[in-house]
Amino acid sequence: MLAKTLSCGLSGVYGYPVEVEAFISNGMIGFEIVGLPSMAVKESRDRVRAAIAVSGLSFPFGKVTVNLAPADVKKEGTTFELAIAVALLAARSPEAFHGLGETMLLGELALDGRLMPVRGALGMAITAAGQGVRALVLPRANARECECVEGLTLYPAETLLQVLEHLTGKAPLTAHPAARYAALAPDTPIAFDLKYVKGQPAGRKALEIAAAGGHNLLMTGIPGSGKTMLARCLPGILPPMTYEEALETTLIHSAAGELGEDCGLMTQRPFRTPHHNVSVPAMIGGGGKARPGEVSLAHNGVLFLDELPEFRRETLEALRQPLEDGFVNVTRVNGQNRYQSRAMLVAAMNPCPCGNYGSRTRPCRCSPAEIRRYLGRISGPLLDRIDLRVEMDAVPVEEIESSVRGESSADVRARVLEARRRQTVRYAGLPFHCNAQLDQPGIERFCGLDATASKLLRQAVERFRLSMRAYGRIRKVARTVADLAGHDAIQVGDVALALQFRTADGPYGGSVSYTHLRAHETGRNLVCRLLLEKKKQWNKRKKTLIVT
Repeated sequence: MLAKTLSCGLSGVYGYPVEVEAFISNGMIGFEIVGLPSMAVKESRDRVRAAIAVSGLSFPFGKVTVNLAPADVKKEGTTFELAIAVALLAARSPEAFHGLGETMLLGELALDGRLMPVRGALGMAITAAGQGVRALVLPRANARECECVEGLTLYPAETLLQVLEHLTGKAPLTAHPAARYAALAPDTPIAFDLKYVKGQPAGRKALEIAAAGGHNLLMTGIPGSGKTMLARCLPGILPPMTYEEALETTLIHSAAGELGEDCGLMTQRPFRTPHHNVSVPAMIGGGGKARPGEVSLAHNGVLFLDELPEFRRETLEALRQPLEDGFVNVTRVNGQNRYQSRAMLVAAMNPCPCGNYGSRTRPCRCSPAEIRRYLGRISGPLLDRIDLRVEMDAVPVEEIESSVRGESSADVRARVLEARRRQTVRYAGLPFHCNAQLDQPGIERFCGLDATASKLLRQAVERFRLSMRAYGRIRKVARTVADLAGHDAIQVGDVALALQFRTADGPYGGSVSYTHLRAHETGRNLVCRLLLEKKKQWNKRKKTLIVT
C-alpha cells in the first residue's frame, strides 16, 4: 500500500517541493523516515504517531516507510509532519482521499493533533503556486502571510482531524479570502515625531537627506544630545513600502520566524536595533540552520547601531559587503543561500570613551591615546561606506524649555516623498529605487556636475585625499540634495552641502593627531569652512583638553 502527498521544504527565503511517499508492508512493526532527514524530521515519528492516536484514528499496522523526495537534499524542520500523517492514513485507504496530487500540505503537529505554525510559509506558498499547485492546506496562524499569493487557494486548518475530513470530503474547509497589499496610509500615527526633537538643525537636515536618498548616516555627539531620538524618528519620514518591497521584507521575516501569528504582509519598514554584543552570524546571517541576520531583517528599512565603537570589530567589518552589494551570501557545505540586505545603516557614537569630548560644560577625562584607540575601533573602509556624518552638540536649556516645536515628521515626509517621486520617475525601468543604490555607470549618467561644482569637489578630493568610493558617494548625496531642493541638475550649493556632511578620514575630519586632540579640533563643517569661507563663516570650536 503506497500513497503520496505534496509538501515543501525551506531553502533561504523560498521553498523547494518535497514529495512525501508512505509505504506500508507486512513485516516487523516499525516506522522509518528516509530521504536525508535531520534529527528534527526523525523526531516527527513520535509526534505523528501521537497526533493520529489522539485524533481517534488507528496508526497503520506493519512496517511503515516514509520517503522524502528528492532523497539527495537534506530535509530540515517540522514542515513535513502534516504531509507525513496524511500520507500514512491515505496509504491504508487511498480510495477515501481526493485531490492529494493537487494539494500541498504544510504544518507541524502537536501531540494533541493541533497544527502549529511553521517558519517560511510565505516562501513555500510562492513555490507551491510556481509548481502549479492549486490548493494549500496550512496552519491557520500562517494564512494571513500567504493570502497575497495569486493562483493559490488557501485552506487554513487547526487540527489534523479537520484536514482529514477536508481531504475525504466529509467537512470541507473554508477557503481563506485572497487579499492585496494595503500600503501604510500617509496619515498613520507614528511613534516618534520630529516635532518633539529640540534643536539639532544639522542632525535633522542630515536625517532628511538620508531618508530622501536612502543614505547611511553616522551621528556623533555627547550623551543626551538626541542621537537615538533622531534615529527612531527616521521610519516616520520614510516613504511607504511598495508591494514588491513589502513582499521581499515579509519573505525574510517569515524565513527567520519573526512574523507573529495572523500577521499579513508587513506595512511598516523594519527598524532593527541589535545589541552591541551581537555575533557575526546573528548580524550577517548563518548559523547551523543558515537563517537571515539583522542586516537582512532590516531590508528595505533601518539598521540602527547605537554606541557603534562598542560593537565587535569583526562584526562591524562583516557589514562592509552587505552595505556595498545589498545582499548576503551564506555558504554551507550543502548549498548557498542569498538574503537581501539593502538597508539604511544609521549609527550613533560618543566622541570619546567618557562621552564629554567637545562638551562646553563637562570636561573630558580621556587621554589622547584613549580617544585614538576608541575611534580606531571603526575602520576607515567602513566609514567610507557611510555617506553622511554629523556632529551634534548639547541642546541649550533655553531650547529645551521652549514651547516652540520644530517641524513635524509629516512636513518633512512630504519633502522626502517628493524627492523619492523624482527618483522613481528618473530611474523608471532601471534596477534603482533611490540615489544611494546607484552604481558607477548610474553615477556618471545621473550625477553630472557643472564646471563650478566639479572644481569644488576636485579641491575637496585633493585636500582630504578622498577615495574613489567617497567621490562617488558625495555625488550621490549631492543628487539627493538637488532632489530635495527641486533642482533638475546638481548645483554647486548641492555639492557644498554634501561635502558639509562628509569628512575625510573619520568622524572628526581627517586623521586624529595629538595636536588636534589637544586643541579639541573636531572638524565640524571642515570642508565647507576651508573651501567656502568667502561665502559663509563657519564657527570654529577650540578648547583645551583637560585630562584627569
